[in-house]
Amino acid sequence: MANITGFINYEGLMAGKWVQLLKEIDPRITRAAILLNPETAPRGGSYFGPPFEIAARSLAITPVAIPVRSDADIEAAIEAIGRQPGDGVVMALDSFMGIHRVKFVESAARYRVPAVYPAPMGGLLSHGPDFSEFYSPVGSYVDRILRGAKPIELPVQIPTKAELIINLRLAKVLGLDVPTSLLVRADEVIE
Repeated sequence: MANITGFINYEGLMAGKWVQLLKEIDPRITRAAILLNPETAPRGGSYFGPPFEIAARSLAITPVAIPVRSDADIEAAIEAIGRQPGDGVVMALDSFMGIHRVKFVESAARYRVPAVYPAPMGGLLSHGPDFSEFYSPVGSYVDRILRGAKPIELPVQIPTKAELIINLRLAKVLGLDVPTSLLVRADEVIE
């Protein structure tokens, strides 16, 4: 492992930020679920899990991890969450959730569940890396390696800027009054 470099597109600590944003957009949240597929989630879910749990507990939110492995699992999980007032959901990012994102977004809207997404997907709120900024140094890394730099000499890069996107149309459907403090921080507001 001494000869590696690269770019990590999602830092595990972002899961803590996702639950904070969920509470900020809906202060009634008392329980938050993070949906993930243990077979495809980074480290079986332990990459995002601990930061999610720590942030949730610090906000007096009960954290719950729900494993999902199919569209039917996603639907059932979000339907169950939607039955409980004060529940919200965070979508963890992995290849499975990326492929099934449409089902996640549609189910959250159908069952009127406040949800936070790691990337723009048309849902209530998304918070994730600004990829236009994040991947711009890739070419210089390749150039440096081709010119003889050792990968170990090049630090692994993590995102330094995140985008916040809020869907006001969906917030209104959910009966949420988005705080001004959140709106002024948004990079994009969908009206």
